[in-house]
Amino acid sequence: MAKGITLNIIQKAKKIRLFLMDVDGVLTDGKLYYYENGSIGRAFHIHDGMGIELAHLAGLTTGVISAKDSPSIKNRMEELKIKYIYLGADDKKAIITTIVQHDNFSLEEIAYIGDDLIDIPVFTLVGLSFAVANATKNTKLAADYVTYSEGGNGAVREALELILKAQGLFDNLIATYQK
Repeated sequence: MAKGITLNIIQKAKKIRLFLMDVDGVLTDGKLYYYENGSIGRAFHIHDGMGIELAHLAGLTTGVISAKDSPSIKNRMEELKIKYIYLGADDKKAIITTIVQHDNFSLEEIAYIGDDLIDIPVFTLVGLSFAVANATKNTKLAADYVTYSEGGNGAVREALELILKAQGLFDNLIATYQK
């Protein structure tokens, strides 16, 4: 059910300056690991981390908006130098509106990637929306683009590469790693 890259997607991707992400089900596979000591664990894919690093090198700003609040999420996002970290967020649209009001972004310059019903209202607000391959059916239908990769398995990297390629930045970024 992946939606292909259309001219419309490319035109939208060229305008993106801020890439926002859900966490559970997008940067992770959505599974929560409950440990005996009461802590909750998550696994983050290294490919997504590299995609975020490439985005930063290209000058994109990144952020996460998650309904969950967890030290493991906060630690990973800080490690990745994510600028906007909103955890325990009930109203994702309100957070994006706040970002637009306080920083120099327009809605059409924002991309968002999600996986579930809570993300659909955000899709209607931003310039470019992505759903991961294993998102819910309604979420996929609402998104501009559906990744081939599943959440927690490189979907963020795939979305970021699409944006960077549309902006003509990807090849130069790759060349810096091949030296």
